Amino acid sequence: MSAHYLSFKFDIHGGGLDLIFPHHENEIAQSCAACEESDVSYWMHNGHVTNNNEKMSKSLGNFFTIRQITERYHPLALRYFLINAHYRSPLNYSVVQLEGASDAVFYIYQTLKDCQDALLQLQEEMPNDGKPARITPDAKECISKLRNEFQVKMSDDLSTSLILTGAFLEALKLVNNLLTMLKKKQQKQQRLLVIKSLKEIENEVTKVLDVLGLQPPWSYNEVLLQLKEKALTRAGLVEDDVIRLINERAEVRRNKDFLKSDQMRAHLQAKGIALMDVGTETIWRPCVPVQQDSEIVPSEGQKVPPKPESA
Repeated sequence: MSAHYLSFKFDIHGGGLDLIFPHHENEIAQSCAACEESDVSYWMHNGHVTNNNEKMSKSLGNFFTIRQITERYHPLALRYFLINAHYRSPLNYSVVQLEGASDAVFYIYQTLKDCQDALLQLQEEMPNDGKPARITPDAKECISKLRNEFQVKMSDDLSTSLILTGAFLEALKLVNNLLTMLKKKQQKQQRLLVIKSLKEIENEVTKVLDVLGLQPPWSYNEVLLQLKEKALTRAGLVEDDVIRLINERAEVRRNKDFLKSDQMRAHLQAKGIALMDVGTETIWRPCVPVQQDSEIVPSEGQKVPPKPESA
């Protein structure tokens, strides 16, 4: 069959780790006997997805379909979760890791959206003279390191699990730092360097995401809204519930009941909804659910009522 569709020689033959022996060894022997020329350049054997350290299988009834998982988690979060382990390693299905993957992709796309929005507003300040872009030394070093790490890690048996750390995260951090710099007064030439640096780093980051299949087919704004919708589903809430609680908490804060305000924030955080106070406004975003402590640490200046004595 492979000779019919691919010729006697082809690049990659894949399968699960459990097929190495005897299945693939016998397949090689049969192919050598049946064909004058038979050669596969690379044999790639993937690890299994496990549930509680047992291989997922229909016979054990411990498996989940992709459709079931994507009812609660965004497909891009699932993809991030999968490539965060080396393809030859077993991958243990974990809600905690899926939550972490969802939080990670939200951070990535929020950073890129903020960068894209800023560049759109500053479009008129960017010269279109066709000359190579001059960028800051930090940006130049960041881009060089990102390219090098990507090439080295992908060349080392497709080590995707190591790519979205290190230089990649440093690039996102630098984007946020440069965005902060743009909010301050700068000389025209320095400002231009920052703008061009943002553009060049964004290009490199999106190239990495594209190769890994993590560059969304929708706008960043749309994928962020989708991620928020999935977070609400997992929390058993709709956005109106969150908005209502934000408004109630604002009233509580006006009354200087900061202990109750902290408790309301912690209640939502335990469900995977983080509240962020930005000036006079409160916004929300998905987060990894945080186990609510039995005792809330009060805000500064807020007295804690004494615990009732045991009978």
